Parts: sequence; structure tokens; C-alpha cells
Amino acid sequence: MFAEVIMNCNARALNRIFDYVVPAFLEEEIKIGARVLVPFGKGSKLEDGFVVNLKEDSPFANKEICQIDKNQSLTEENIVLAKLMARKYFCNISDCIKLMLPPGTGGKKLETRAKEKLGKFVFLKKDAEEIHFLIETGKLKSEKHIRVAQFLLENDGIYISDLELFTEVSKSIFKTMEKNGILEIVEKPMERNPFASKKIQKDKPKPLTDEQKDCFYGIVEDIEYHQYAKHLIFGITGSRKNGNLSTIN
Repeated sequence: MFAEVIMNCNARALNRIFDYVVPAFLEEEIKIGARVLVPFGKGSKLEDGFVVNLKEDSPFANKEICQIDKNQSLTEENIVLAKLMARKYFCNISDCIKLMLPPGTGGKKLETRAKEKLGKFVFLKKDAEEIHFLIETGKLKSEKHIRVAQFLLENDGIYISDLELFTEVSKSIFKTMEKNGILEIVEKPMERNPFASKKIQKDKPKPLTDEQKDCFYGIVEDIEYHQYAKHLIFGITGSRKNGNLSTIN
């Protein structure tokens, strides 16, 4: 199998496809849109690029893809769109591809890219019936262990630091329960919601001034009598001109 790769480079001379051999150990993982590390030029330094096509034969490929960046990839539809954008706006395909990447991940050096934050999450390994049985039979008798198990019955898959806070139990207890097969600790990407701890109240409509009322009801009257016309509203920036018009709708 062979892959057509666009290099992650702004140079106009490199805005073309380079063929690479897909080694056997990467054949199941390779796909169009994958970000890959490949040998490029005369030096031994690896450069990165994106797979834009896969094919069964190539008379030009003489180097192998070395690695697939599993944290960064695009879809086949992204690649098609990048090609269309490059043709329409006369720019490099790699420039269009970068627009589809999360901020901070377009750099060529792996160590300088913004990476997805990982966190440890706690999950029960036993179902509710098993947990209740262990408690009833005294096999799970530690008050702290029971507290953690009961909390996880209603909040399975919780961030480990949150579990520590809510149950007032240390991480060493979680480790012990993990060894006993009651729960498991899994490292997963963290989904951060910046509004999770904020209470945002919707603004209430503000009363119109006399001038705004004259403007507003004048437009409403024209609409009611089917006298549609353009209305130009004068006012300084921040005087809620758009607010008046949106109220009509």
C-alpha cells in the first residue's frame, strides 16, 4: 500500500504530493486525513504531513512512513474541502488543512503542540447487585470503601479528584479498591466546560426611551398597514438600534 502525502509546509515549491510506502504494521491504522511523520530530503530528520490519498501502486515511493500521529487526524471530507479551497483561493493545501486543526496543534514539532489534557476517571467494575451483595455479606465492610462504592453507583465515571473531594476519601483507598477488583481507574481526555460553574441569567428586556418608542411604533404601524419600506435608524454606537429591530421580529 502507498500513501500520497502533503507536507506540513508553507513553501510553494512543496505544495505537491509525495508518495510514501505504508509499512505493514501501519496498514490497519493508515487512512486519508491521517497526520504522519515521514523522512524527507537528504537528512535523517522526520517531517510531518497529511495523507491525502491511498493507492495500491506507485513508481515513485522509495521511503516508508515512520509514524502516525494518533492524536491528530482529519476526515476524508476535510481533505476534499482543503483541496477545493486551495484551488479557489490559490494557496497551499497545507495552509487550508491548518485551518481545520484546533488552535496550537498546527506546529511541526510534536513537543510544541497543544495536547489534549488527560485525567484519571473512576468506574465501578461490578454492577449494583454485586455491590449490594458485598455490603450485605460483609465482604465490603470498610466504611470508606462502602461510601465510595455507593457514590459511584449514582456517579459512575467521575474524575478522581472530584471523587476524592465528594467522598472525603484519599486516592490510596481508590488504589486498594482497584486491586480488589471493585473499581478501575482509567485515563481519558478531559472535556472541560468553561460555563459549568457559572450561573448565567438571561437579560430582561429594557424599557424603551421616548425616542426609541416613536421609532419602534412608527415601523410597526407601517408593517400593520402593509406599507413596507426601508427605515434608517440613527443613533450612536451602543444605543440599542439592533435591539429595536429585533423586537419587531
